[in-house]
Amino acid sequence: MPKPIVALPADIREFEGAVWHATPNQYVKAALKVADVMTFIIPAFEEGNDTDAILDRVDGLLVSGSATNVHPSLYGQTATDADGPFDIARDQTSLPLIRRALERGIPLLAICRGIQELNVALGGTLATEIQDQPGIWDHRKPDAPERDHMYAIRQPVFIQEGSCIARHLGLSGQVQINSLHRQAIAETAPRLKVEATAEDGTIEAVSVIDAKGFAIGVQWHPEYWAETDAPSRALFEAFGRAVRDYAATKAPATAAPKAFAAAG
Repeated sequence: MPKPIVALPADIREFEGAVWHATPNQYVKAALKVADVMTFIIPAFEEGNDTDAILDRVDGLLVSGSATNVHPSLYGQTATDADGPFDIARDQTSLPLIRRALERGIPLLAICRGIQELNVALGGTLATEIQDQPGIWDHRKPDAPERDHMYAIRQPVFIQEGSCIARHLGLSGQVQINSLHRQAIAETAPRLKVEATAEDGTIEAVSVIDAKGFAIGVQWHPEYWAETDAPSRALFEAFGRAVRDYAATKAPATAAPKAFAAAG
């Protein structure tokens, strides 16, 4: 059986006056090296993407982090310059894919911006500049040029015993992770279950309550250390297994050989 394929919605970026559909290497590398799946990067368009045509051709959906934020109009708030930067094409690509993947039972792993998109797609809201709220830590990435330092595993989260993510990781209680963000879930969507929180109460992981299969969102970045950090690896391996299981349900049954009468 060939490797299954997951869809990964792109971000819009501009380089030297040209518009690119792009995604960070750390996500496609973790998918390939740890989840053992291939990725199709899905172009980000404000309109024109055929969601079902995309999902017909893949076996999972991986929604990445990004330097941009979900537009506040999508969760009933007025946007300000401080809420940006935005990527409307990414919003209009990811949110329909998330909703339809859940309807079809296609495995979903949503990371950083992805967990925020998952929450908004299902009716939740987001809070911005959370570090300015009383009692909330500064979850933003450190001001350092080295990416290994930016993404260092340095923060504890508390995973609910008996939760979906605890089952996939093979552990519960305190786990060290690398969460770096200035936005977070505010009002949790009705269909989401909180699975992990930081010490300050910030939601760090959710699952979809009525999901037909694997459907998890995390605020941290398991993709960055997926090859070397045990919990990060476990999450990507669990996603990979779910994707392969889903792909197996789509595989056509082997046709029985036809019997041919000997020519007279």
